Amino acid sequence: MLEELRITELLDLEHTIAADIFSGLTYPWEALPKISEFIIALGAALSSDEYDRRGEDIWIAKTAKVAPTAYLHGPLIICDGAEIRHCAFIRGSAIVGRGSVIGNSTELKNCIIFDSAQVPHYNYIGDSILGYKSHLGAGAITSNLKSDRSLVTLPAEGGRFATGLKKFGAIVGDNVEVGCNSVLNP
Repeated sequence: MLEELRITELLDLEHTIAADIFSGLTYPWEALPKISEFIIALGAALSSDEYDRRGEDIWIAKTAKVAPTAYLHGPLIICDGAEIRHCAFIRGSAIVGRGSVIGNSTELKNCIIFDSAQVPHYNYIGDSILGYKSHLGAGAITSNLKSDRSLVTLPAEGGRFATGLKKFGAIVGDNVEVGCNSVLNP
């Protein structure tokens, strides 16, 4: 069931510091409720030669560029070579992969951003996973809550597939390009 939505079909786990969070899981959205705890455990194991610990449960690679106007709340890991631009708003439970770009006025919450992903302008990424080299155009949003606040289901052969999640934005696979001003509904 839902073969095309399996982790192995959508994401190359060689391109994320968070590969272990997917261990034993079938679908990528199953990792969403585990992100916060995973970051805290992983962060504690990161080398102080490579990462600075700033505040409570925030680890930033020494090679990352973080604008002084960016808001950072933990738990959070920003990997090497990542760029966090002017007025980015990271609300916590976020992993920003190697070489990724989080742009001006972009908001992140409970998400995993794989290596080399780009979210460069006025985006909202909530309860979502963005794959390796994925790119969201300016103003693209991952809406993460249904208007009726019911649990998110996915269309599947023969009906709907229950995710068990009330908040679920999007899973954007490796190398996927999302156009400007797109809204990805839960």
